[in-house]
Amino acid sequence: MSRIQLVNIKQGTKSVPRFSAGNTLPLVQRPFGMAAFAPQTERNGSWFYNPESHSIEGIRLTHQPSPWISDYGTFLMTPQNDVIAASADGAWGGHRPKDDVMTPSYLKIRFLRSRCDFELTPTERGGAVRLHFDTDRRSCISFLPLKGTYTYTVYPEKNLVIGETTGHSGDIAENFRMYYAVKFAEGSVDLENAKIHKENNTEHTSLHVFVKTRDVEYKIGTSYISAELAELALERECGDRTFDEILAENNEIWEERLSRIDVTFDENEENMMRTFYTCLWRTFLYPHKCYEIDASGKIVHYTPIDGSVHDGVRYTDNGFWDTYRTVYPLFTLIARDEFAEMLEGFVNDYRECGWLPRWISIGEVGCMPSTLIDSVIACAVVNGIGERKTWEDALEGMLKHANQNGPLPRFGRNGAESYVKYGYVPRDEHRESVNLTLDAAYGDWCIAVVAEALGRTELVPEYLRRAKNYVNLFDKETGFMRGRDTKGEMADDFDPLKWGNEYTEGCAWQSTFAVPHDVLGLAELYGGKEAMIAKLDELFATEPDYRCFGYGGEIHEMTELAAIDFGQCAISNQPSFHIPYLFAMLGDPDKSTYWVHRLAKETMSWENDGFPGDEDNGTTAAWYIFACLGMYPVNPGEKEMVRITPIAKEWKIK
Repeated sequence: MSRIQLVNIKQGTKSVPRFSAGNTLPLVQRPFGMAAFAPQTERNGSWFYNPESHSIEGIRLTHQPSPWISDYGTFLMTPQNDVIAASADGAWGGHRPKDDVMTPSYLKIRFLRSRCDFELTPTERGGAVRLHFDTDRRSCISFLPLKGTYTYTVYPEKNLVIGETTGHSGDIAENFRMYYAVKFAEGSVDLENAKIHKENNTEHTSLHVFVKTRDVEYKIGTSYISAELAELALERECGDRTFDEILAENNEIWEERLSRIDVTFDENEENMMRTFYTCLWRTFLYPHKCYEIDASGKIVHYTPIDGSVHDGVRYTDNGFWDTYRTVYPLFTLIARDEFAEMLEGFVNDYRECGWLPRWISIGEVGCMPSTLIDSVIACAVVNGIGERKTWEDALEGMLKHANQNGPLPRFGRNGAESYVKYGYVPRDEHRESVNLTLDAAYGDWCIAVVAEALGRTELVPEYLRRAKNYVNLFDKETGFMRGRDTKGEMADDFDPLKWGNEYTEGCAWQSTFAVPHDVLGLAELYGGKEAMIAKLDELFATEPDYRCFGYGGEIHEMTELAAIDFGQCAISNQPSFHIPYLFAMLGDPDKSTYWVHRLAKETMSWENDGFPGDEDNGTTAAWYIFACLGMYPVNPGEKEMVRITPIAKEWKIK
């Protein structure tokens, strides 16, 4: 069996806003590809796919990194006949989920209402589509609007349609456009009589292209820069190649990526193999490429901060608060060249915007606090990934956000200037002040590492001193990290089960141990390694209870903490990822092995509900990969990893 056949791209899709089993999408795309595709079963905000739904609205071109972030540059493709609807609400029909075929390289959905088989295989910036209608009824392929405004220009003499959409959400993306070129096979459609429908004279526009034959093929290219580059991408990536030739190339590409780790298991081999390679596949989806190749062969990209075009690479659709923990350390082992290019893209954002990215989805979203890209940069530097000039510019950006407040809350470290002034972020000035302080201290340590590597030794003592600022929040009486106000005082009504306020997506239990750069220093605050081990034992033994005060109500991460029932170790969310490995760092690797194996085997699988919480751009999938390999990057800014007994019987990284 090929590795592609082991992958379930629906892993984690059985999710709803109030309970996440991954909050993923069944994406058909190239590794880190600019264009991805997924079925849309129903409009439920950003939760547009349900693996058990018997309705199908169409196949969606999507860039969505998370339902909490939403989508951009998107449209829907739906085969129709009889009653032709101008929106998904009217165009939906039935399908049989058990008959769907979806692999990393290929999608086939049977649209029952229109009696049409819809097949798709992706390219880097588009894809190839093949339709077969089992009816002679007057049928069409419709391009339906989803977000923003849409315009279409039809060129019958070229068998070509050029579309344009402005849709994006939550980010800063000046003058955003996505252009898409759609080229149909000669003689298969009637472009002379294509129908462009504007709903109520608005730009909420749909396009209906009527077919001449039962079998129709077309190819897609996209661009964030121009219609010409969209058409050029189509010609370069598809050209005259057949659907099957493009599919075969995609299969080869994905087989190569999945073969970068060979693994075998002793127990429950088939399920473990399916879970491992499904998770490995997921780590190659994000971040998305966001650069193009112009007519002269030069690499260029759209720049969201001002809507201009710059030379060089760019990547997007990534939240570093999540991904720094596992994704980029894994890339140091299996995707070094790709990591180097990504780093260059992230630093290009700083060169063009003035601030290193934090949470980007075409433009800066900044939905999570802190600048954990510091860790990604340090991870690259200590592993020799990237160019010296890139490291130098990255350090410049790190120093800026470590000392200056950004022009908007989404840029830079929140509370940076207060942190410099007080040695912590005051709780009476900023929410989530404990996590802001701990992340800033870790970021300062990362600055010291990068500065040392670049020979900027004058910076090292100061930032190593600042890296100890986590000590300022440690409360010896309770054994927790707690916020202080501008007077240096802690709150009187402390409860370690209260979520929010001073903490990010958790309470004191999940947040206190966020000192990845100085675990032994943290142990000293407890009175030694044995005392800290006792505190970690208490964490796992404490009931998975929670208090809602800080959020004014329950958030889904609370529900998931209780559902997995591993005490206060919320492996359902990223702040707890390193916690079970701390035992090994303190001298008890057997206890780490026990908890890691249980958490991996009991909370994660290849099934549609295969994650214990939000998967977040490969983060949880990469955690599972590390658990199988018996190693973990507690501090991604170090080359060293913690070793425990692996779940896998044997493994080899190619």
